[in-house]
Amino acid sequence: MQIVVLGYENCLGLGFVGAADMLTLSRTMLAKKGAPEPYRVIAVSHDGRPIRDGAGRRYEVEARFDEVDGCAAIIVPGYVCDGGHALPPFPAIGAAAAWLRRQHALGAIVAGSCNGVFLLGEAGLLDGRRCTTTWWRHDELKTRYPRADAAWGASLIEDGRIVTAGGPLSWIDLSLHIIRALLGPEAAKTAADFTVVDTAPSTQAIYIPPGHLSASNPLLLEAEHIVRQAGDAQLTTIELARALGVSERTLHRRLKEATGETPKHFLDRLRFDTARTLLETTRNSVKQLAAASGYADETSFRRAFRRYSGMTPGAYRSWSQARRGIK
Repeated sequence: MQIVVLGYENCLGLGFVGAADMLTLSRTMLAKKGAPEPYRVIAVSHDGRPIRDGAGRRYEVEARFDEVDGCAAIIVPGYVCDGGHALPPFPAIGAAAAWLRRQHALGAIVAGSCNGVFLLGEAGLLDGRRCTTTWWRHDELKTRYPRADAAWGASLIEDGRIVTAGGPLSWIDLSLHIIRALLGPEAAKTAADFTVVDTAPSTQAIYIPPGHLSASNPLLLEAEHIVRQAGDAQLTTIELARALGVSERTLHRRLKEATGETPKHFLDRLRFDTARTLLETTRNSVKQLAAASGYADETSFRRAFRRYSGMTPGAYRSWSQARRGIK
């Protein structure tokens, strides 16, 4: 069984080498636990020649595309953006897309990390599938691949053997996900323990600056302003639609187009943003935060906050303080 890490010009060196190293280390530990040679890790490029990453560092590979056929899984790392190109500037992108498409048709899991997801888009592998990417390239993903069902802020999604993950370091989550898919949850836990990482990918929601998604969309910007002006009032979707001068049905459609959210989820996300800002900047109690964020009671606030952040309000406050060096 072969797991392939795809190398290409301008890719993130850490994503390329890191995924290969993590899979190799995990294979060693799994073999020690009684799984002889559970898989083989191969690094490839389109022509089998060394590649240079986005910082100009040179890396060797072991094979070219046409020497690998019928592999179990492929990881596509992200790449360095130069500001002027949506895609990495390497001439064989068409060949890479065709090879990814063929391997998926043969049964491989194809996984994209960070903006490496765009290469999956070029292969047509995102069409009709739910997917994600790094939060700061979400709008670009939706625009370039309108047939993809891009989910805002999701950390990792698998749909039809296509796995996408957000964040330049998400190759860690992808590596564990592939081990879990091929060898089972116990193997993934063993790999995570050995490499000292968490088995569950964290949400992107706790890293996204409040208001980022709304900044480039007039409707979202106005809707967010209305919600924030309402303060601790429990604004309903009907009231939001009325304040925007549109029908509830139109609001639902336009929010779905812009964010993939229902009006209720949109309101919940803004309340979450308000709550986490208050957790970071005040010492208010959870009860006070629930009221200030527009929740009817403390229980529903705790439940909603955990759904978006993956942690309790108290744990989030401790986590955010630790990130800023506050004791």
